[in-house]
Amino acid sequence: MTDEAEPRRILVVKLATLGDLLTITPALRALRSTFPRAHVGVLTTPGHAAALRGLDSFDEIITFDKYAFDRPGDALSKLPTALHFGSQLRGGKWDTLLLLHHLTTKFGIAKYAALSLASGAPRRIGLDNGRGPWFLTESAPDGGFGIKHEVDYCLDVVGVLGARHPGSPRLELCVTRDDEAWAEGRIPPRAVLLVPGSGAYSTARRWSPERFAAVGRVLRDRHGLVPTVLSGTASDEATLARRVASEIGAEVIQAAPSVQALGALVRRCELVVSNDGGVVHVATAVGTPVVAIFGPSNDRAWGPYPPREPRHQVVREQLACTPCIHRGHDFGTPQGCPARTCLAVIEPEHVIAAAERALGVTDAVPV
Repeated sequence: MTDEAEPRRILVVKLATLGDLLTITPALRALRSTFPRAHVGVLTTPGHAAALRGLDSFDEIITFDKYAFDRPGDALSKLPTALHFGSQLRGGKWDTLLLLHHLTTKFGIAKYAALSLASGAPRRIGLDNGRGPWFLTESAPDGGFGIKHEVDYCLDVVGVLGARHPGSPRLELCVTRDDEAWAEGRIPPRAVLLVPGSGAYSTARRWSPERFAAVGRVLRDRHGLVPTVLSGTASDEATLARRVASEIGAEVIQAAPSVQALGALVRRCELVVSNDGGVVHVATAVGTPVVAIFGPSNDRAWGPYPPREPRHQVVREQLACTPCIHRGHDFGTPQGCPARTCLAVIEPEHVIAAAERALGVTDAVPV
């Protein structure tokens, strides 16, 4: 690519929650490395933009409340707000837009088309699954959820522009001294952090709290780890955490004030055992071994990255009906099924074995 052809103002679109937002950090690094003189903006949701705080791979954050426009009726009533935002976006004089989203529903495609065209960017690059790339000028192939990890799909999109990651792609999180100071003394030495919650998107992802407790008990008795339970921000997750902790006499750690503070806390742990959720990605970003328990959701799309790293372990049972969330080119059913068979058949010994692999234990006692 010649100097004249290089993009000058790049808008990266990822309207997402914590875990999804962290998956774009390798793509941002690829852009910064390949186009160091370009101005890179990130368009994301206001509630989770702070997850990118402190990273040097972009120049500007722009926020938009995507969730206020998730239903056609709501979007119609808020049309003046959307038009005003589109006018502001066009004022950014973006020459390139990178859409890091799959095109799934008709209404979702319409929203992303409106946003992309409103940006005024002459180059609009995204994923093409054949459902509606008419508003894109260039695209990368979208084989469906889980054909590639979400990190790799993001790298494919920026790759169309010519961006390449300078090394081995990893999730990034900027943990500062203030974050470390907050975490100091809040977690015991040799802690295994148990995360029985799953965030608000899908409570169907939660494994049994009794089995979390059983895993913590064995890791304590067999390997001398100290079980500690992380509470989420929702009241039902606090109840879950207390339930697990009470069964094994463990301490409950309240939710951190920021993603970066959570990263500082997780960095102090020997191991994280968690349901599918944002904490899994925080653990991989700070280099802590992690066991991610997957049921109805798609581990090939959102498992710990990179997936071949020995310290990143996934536990799931491959049933004919799994995954039922983000399957093929569809969102699927976030509520799962009443039986939750995919989680019910996962026994504590499966998770314990994965924990020992993540820790690199070679003299483990057979379960």
